[in-house]
Amino acid sequence: MPQYTPPLRDMQFVLHEMLNVEAELAKLPEHEDIDAETVDAVLEEGGKFCADILQPLNAVGDREGCKLDADGNVTTPTGFRDAYQQYVAAGWPSLAADVNYGGQGLPHLLSSAFMEMINSSNQAWGMYPGLSHGAYTALLAFGTDALKDLYLPKLVSGEWTGTMCLTEPHCGTDLGILKTKADDNGDGSYAISGTKIFISAGEHDMADNIVHLVLARLPDAPEGTKGISLFVVPKFLPDADGNPGERNGVKCGSLEHKMGIHGNATAVLNFDGATGWLVGEPNKGLKAMFVMMNGARLGVGMQSLGLAEFAYQNSLAYAKDRIQGRSLTGPKNPGKPADPIIVHPDVRRMLLTQKAYVEAARAFTYWAGLAIDLSHKHPDESVRKDNDDLVSLLTPVVKGFITDNGYESTTLAMQVLGGHGYITEWGLEQCVRDARINMIYEGTNTIQALDLLGRKVLGDMGAKLMKFGKVIQELIMRQSDYEGMKEFTDPLGKLAVQVQTLTAEIGQKAMKNPDEAGAAAVPYLRIIGHLVFSFSWCFSASVAMRKLDTANDADKAFYQSKLTTARFYFAKLYPETEMLINQVKAGAAPLMELDAANF
Repeated sequence: MPQYTPPLRDMQFVLHEMLNVEAELAKLPEHEDIDAETVDAVLEEGGKFCADILQPLNAVGDREGCKLDADGNVTTPTGFRDAYQQYVAAGWPSLAADVNYGGQGLPHLLSSAFMEMINSSNQAWGMYPGLSHGAYTALLAFGTDALKDLYLPKLVSGEWTGTMCLTEPHCGTDLGILKTKADDNGDGSYAISGTKIFISAGEHDMADNIVHLVLARLPDAPEGTKGISLFVVPKFLPDADGNPGERNGVKCGSLEHKMGIHGNATAVLNFDGATGWLVGEPNKGLKAMFVMMNGARLGVGMQSLGLAEFAYQNSLAYAKDRIQGRSLTGPKNPGKPADPIIVHPDVRRMLLTQKAYVEAARAFTYWAGLAIDLSHKHPDESVRKDNDDLVSLLTPVVKGFITDNGYESTTLAMQVLGGHGYITEWGLEQCVRDARINMIYEGTNTIQALDLLGRKVLGDMGAKLMKFGKVIQELIMRQSDYEGMKEFTDPLGKLAVQVQTLTAEIGQKAMKNPDEAGAAAVPYLRIIGHLVFSFSWCFSASVAMRKLDTANDADKAFYQSKLTTARFYFAKLYPETEMLINQVKAGAAPLMELDAANF
């Protein structure tokens, strides 16, 4: 049976030794009293909940799935509801929420680290509370005081959960053609009618109410995305005391039968004159919804990080235990008939690829999490702006690059187990199936690539990218007097220059032919992803190298592992950038020359 151990040592390395979170949070008036002990205590308790309560339910959820009855009610897998009640009782939903609505007011970074552990232990379960925080964020930013007072305390406490309802049978990415309509009831509310599909956690029995955030079109709305409004539509209409009352006109018509995440209810929701209330301004719903969507995209990156960590742990344990064949350089286990498979170079390639991707992703996402806290709460406006720009630039990289790598990592983990990896009881085939959706939902990774190149880079003439380039140069300059770091800073600096040159080339070609941007987008995202991971590994190596000489034996082994993995990354994974650069330079012609009729 698969096992999960929260990677607390590596989490603490990133938080305390790389990011120095205690000092960074001290710059934020809201968090100036948070110390390292508080951070560690939260993560330790969260890790126990994930390992002891959630992980044993992962296979149960996959095996049982969700069940829909004739009245549109969904029953979640055995143990899911009980686990959620424990989650609520312990106060976990309120971790990073506003104290004015019952939250604990802790940093987003800490909540993000906790979500990594949730996703390692049970991604399908984690989607129920995960989407609630997104709904909370959108309502906090754009809801009226009345809506916030009514809904936010319930979402913060976890008594109610939330969803985001965008996709319709005929439109996903192209939201400008959505058909769901909203008619004014004349009393401040609206009648919402239409069908939404692929609604994660759209119907379930885990909470007393479900708060749907729904995109719909007013009767006089302009065409396209400029005519979309956002509405809050509860499953049960709150009564005068704010408790669930009459059932609203929204019903689950069916549940999707999926490749993975069986434990999460992916619902088709039919809105039949359901009562809803406007969130934000009329016809400006996408602005409000993007607050939730961007949060969800960062969350999907954390889902793949969590799954990749789980897969790595279990494939590593197997590789150390499974004996098969002899080492090519002579027996390493002469007392037994064969050696453990971890002696074989290609098994090590698969394990080290996982390790390199996981640890770089953790450093990157935690760094981004701290940037989110700085962008919202730092007293200096210029600091808030710089960090907001970095988060905006790198959100598609978190979603696109980490989920691509997460799927590769889970596949490699399954391969390490050989035939056993394909067998249900070992847990790795479920991991692969669960990981695959992360490359698709919340905007496919192609959409992330187009967003990165088209909107985030070319859209502002590279201004945000140059800010990240400055961060890279500052890191390189800090290592200039440390000769041992050149093996890490040199490739990082080289790639930064290549990205600058390549971006200019793409921009010039795209002005003449827009297809050039479309052709370049996907490889370009992976190039930027490698730039970020090169930065992460350079940063990690700089900390490990400086601490190695004075460390105790246990820490010395940990820091040496960091350096060895960094060298593996630059030797074996970083070279992908040269191939990707050549793909970009090849341009659009090889893709567009063939007539559609001749495919």
